[in-house]
Amino acid sequence: MVISNFRKILSRITQTLYINSLKAAIKQQDLSKTYLQLEKIVPDISEQYSCFKLDSEYLITNIRGMHSFQMSLTNKVISLLDKKSLTIVDIGDSSGTHIQYIKNIHKDKGIRCLSVNLDESAVNKIKSKGLEAIVSRAEDLCAHSINADIFLSFEMLEHLTDPIKFLHQLSEKTSSEYFVITVPFIRKSRVALHHIRKNNKNMMMAENTHIYEFSIDDWKLIFKHSGWDIVFEKVYYQYPKNNILWFTRFLWTLNDYEGFYGVILKRDNTWSSLYKDW
Repeated sequence: MVISNFRKILSRITQTLYINSLKAAIKQQDLSKTYLQLEKIVPDISEQYSCFKLDSEYLITNIRGMHSFQMSLTNKVISLLDKKSLTIVDIGDSSGTHIQYIKNIHKDKGIRCLSVNLDESAVNKIKSKGLEAIVSRAEDLCAHSINADIFLSFEMLEHLTDPIKFLHQLSEKTSSEYFVITVPFIRKSRVALHHIRKNNKNMMMAENTHIYEFSIDDWKLIFKHSGWDIVFEKVYYQYPKNNILWFTRFLWTLNDYEGFYGVILKRDNTWSSLYKDW
């Protein structure tokens, strides 16, 4: 009983640290305004994922912070395209939340949005909101002859068995001008497969299985090799710098991720054209 109570107290303390760390980090990285804006557009994000529910202040703050970072990149790339109408495709979309953000923030533009997910339940969830969505593996997207001005992929590449082929196909077989991507920020590349590392023999699905987690330097090489150039890049940290809560970096590294690496890519075959065995 004593040990159980101690663990509960320790868990509450840790959760409070995480929440305060996230709030300080969001403010320090100038994402507070975006955070509040997104909260008003979609007040309830508890059903963001198919395999688990966001049922705590920590989880909601964590995911809303990520969304704020992702939308800052999306808003930036939309501003780069001086077009009255745009087509945006969100690959790996699990709930349509980002599409709701986009349609609300950029309601003055004619934006057609399409969500793509291999999970039929996720696609049905998105369609129930009156949004467009199709069932497809990300790697098979080109078979649907889908083109976009902007592709989005948030925390999805690490779930693919062949991210390089996927990136190259979109570069070569679509007319997309830009690709916005976020992935976990890892300092040293690794094969993830965390369920195997932990000997977790439960059935897994793509949504909750990371295959590869690459460092920033390795992602840059992959982007260039597969036919893309980096227009803009930024790391979103889940802890504040120059703040007493900086020490939570070690907790994030141990139990989650320090942050997330985001890029805006533009099609460029300078390097991919030199590789003859695609």
